[in-house]
Amino acid sequence: MPANLTVSNHTIQLPDTDYNFPALIFGILLIIVIICGNVLVCLSVYMENALKTTTNYFIVSLAVADLLLAVLVLPLFVYAEFQGGVWALNMVICDGLMTMDVMLCTASIFNLCAISVDRFIAVSVPLNYNRKYVDQRQIILLSATWILALAVASPVIFGINNVPHRDPKECKLEDNNYIVYSSVCSFFIPCPIMLMLYFGMFRGLRRWEEARKAKLRSSIEACRKLQQAAAGLPPLSGLPPPLPPVIECDLDDVQLEELEHFTPPGCPYPTEYKNSPIQAVTSARPPPQKKRAKINGRERKAMRVLPVVVGAFLFCWTPFFVVHTMRALCETCDISPRLMSIVTWLGYVNSALNPIIYTVFNTEFRKFFSKFLHSCC
Repeated sequence: MPANLTVSNHTIQLPDTDYNFPALIFGILLIIVIICGNVLVCLSVYMENALKTTTNYFIVSLAVADLLLAVLVLPLFVYAEFQGGVWALNMVICDGLMTMDVMLCTASIFNLCAISVDRFIAVSVPLNYNRKYVDQRQIILLSATWILALAVASPVIFGINNVPHRDPKECKLEDNNYIVYSSVCSFFIPCPIMLMLYFGMFRGLRRWEEARKAKLRSSIEACRKLQQAAAGLPPLSGLPPPLPPVIECDLDDVQLEELEHFTPPGCPYPTEYKNSPIQAVTSARPPPQKKRAKINGRERKAMRVLPVVVGAFLFCWTPFFVVHTMRALCETCDISPRLMSIVTWLGYVNSALNPIIYTVFNTEFRKFFSKFLHSCC
């Protein structure tokens, strides 16, 4: 019930503020998790040589967007939620909050889109892809994600939120046309592009794996024939029959179990060969061929992690953009503030999920996180 205060024979009714303590507690915990997790992601790439790859530089850019969200947006959002959804601060601060919210959410999905473009190039034209250092193309991609995100959010800075009869107790995007425009630019256009690129990337990766396995089969068949031919030669000083010369190809990251899976019957490997680093063999040095690019095991593991990151992002943000756009397009639709609050919280939770996904699915990140936490504790 609102409280009444009598001053000089006048009765003043004080507003009854319904404080939301669960939102405050959850919001503080979420901010801590986001900051700690994404700082660890940035530190791991900075400190571990094994993680200094071009893909992980894009992941750092994504982590920076999540960090800025936790520092610049979430505290004010949590404060408003604690006040029961009532905005009690200046409207200039509200416009700054909306600008950062739109920009950082857009930067997150643009970073994911840039990662999908980068991975597609790595699989489609691997010879022209630089895996060790960030080249000009990747710098352009990284810069474009932030410049375009700022461009999408900039109308809020220039006053598009200043509509007539604006309610000072609510902090939200006021212009329905801008809501549709920002949702289309930030979500409904990049997401299909990103999904199509990942589909193309995995088709290319599957073709590469099939060609790689076919080459393994032919190499092992050549090994078997040469070992049979070498078995008829007299041994030298009791040494085992000489092994054929090694082939110089991209089998350095192949597991022995994978080779044995394709070993034809009757082509056993000598013990000395099994205990040595796996290398292929050739019967005769073929004529020089065009150099083939490798996609190593670490890269393949990184490619398997990224769809999980994208899937988590779509799961968390799709409800928000659908409800957000529906509210702008259908003014007669009854969309409750509680529903808007739930889908907004779900979107912000995504910023805490990415470090957890890396820890679960990426061995290098998991090792660094474990080592860092043990050293701190």
